[in-house]
Amino acid sequence: MNIKLRRWHALAIAITCMISSVSRAAPMGFKDSWMSMGDFGSNWQELSFNYALTPRDALGGSFTHMRSDDKQQSLELVDATYTHLLKRWNMKHAQSNLWFIGGVGAAKIRDHAEGVSQSKPMVSPGVQWDYETTRLYFSTLGRLYRAEGVNHDYGAVRTGFSFYETEYTQTQPWFIVEARRMHDLSDKTEITPMLRFINKDYFIEAGVNNSHQVRFNFMYIF
Repeated sequence: MNIKLRRWHALAIAITCMISSVSRAAPMGFKDSWMSMGDFGSNWQELSFNYALTPRDALGGSFTHMRSDDKQQSLELVDATYTHLLKRWNMKHAQSNLWFIGGVGAAKIRDHAEGVSQSKPMVSPGVQWDYETTRLYFSTLGRLYRAEGVNHDYGAVRTGFSFYETEYTQTQPWFIVEARRMHDLSDKTEITPMLRFINKDYFIEAGVNNSHQVRFNFMYIF
């Protein structure tokens, strides 16, 4: 291999590593890895984990708590989850992914005003599409939360940019803005600007939404 080809090969490896660092925001890690994720706010808390059986498939579980804006209704969901990479596009300086994310479990639904509580089986299929470079990020997620007589369909859009590029092993700061909405539990679109710090094995992000509520998220791969 001549010197020029070696340089291009080294550059390709470096770009791949940096993009892989960004893509840790994806819903699963590399083969044989465990991933834990958390999303915590006033009306939405989610804690999940999964194990990557292959580079494209992961099994796991999650606990999700949803609450209406007026605090009169809430839902707690415990489910088994499956994540699958449907398609990946590798570009010269970017990567794009299409994911299936689904769950099957039991939901406890509470009407606090009436003092009524009931349990129902719930399914939660969805898809996520993302596009990322070492400096830009965009993703959109749509997910159904359905049980008998219950529709809490969820949608979210995220975009952001990194402040500067870093080495693969260094922590990179990002600015992210997310808009999300859930059917029936809220009549608002929640918009949250956040600071994200991402490394090859983890990210953390925190911000305050347009209802002045604190939001904290994390992801860790091990």
